[in-house]
Amino acid sequence: MTPQRVTLITLGVADLPAARAFYARLGWHEHVESQPGIAFFQLAGQALALFGRAELAADQGRPGATLGTGAVTLAQNFGTEAEVDAAFAAALEAGATALKAPEKVFWGGYSGYWADPDGHVWEVAMNPFWPLSEDGTLTLPNAG
Repeated sequence: MTPQRVTLITLGVADLPAARAFYARLGWHEHVESQPGIAFFQLAGQALALFGRAELAADQGRPGATLGTGAVTLAQNFGTEAEVDAAFAAALEAGATALKAPEKVFWGGYSGYWADPDGHVWEVAMNPFWPLSEDGTLTLPNAG
């Protein structure tokens, strides 16, 4: 049995300097543990890493493998629709590709999607049923 948690998310990127520049334009700051071949960003409760795709494949024991972006969506939840709109606009201004502009959605919230320059998909959302803590972290509510 393993603990139910994620501590590090690593995104394989085609061009590490370009990916670093994109996330810097979002206003994200690299952690001092970053190195020339990998960038780390401290998140709330975990970290995000940017790592060259070829280097990531080799680290996985699969040198020469072609890595894609996979069927994964990373999400940022916000407290208001205005915050979602602002985050979406900031991502586009930083160089993201709009996939779906934020809008009211069938499950009762508000969300949109953008992709970073490597095609990694991010959702920006406001879920009225999932309150966020003061630091922006999410704890799923108990059924009741």
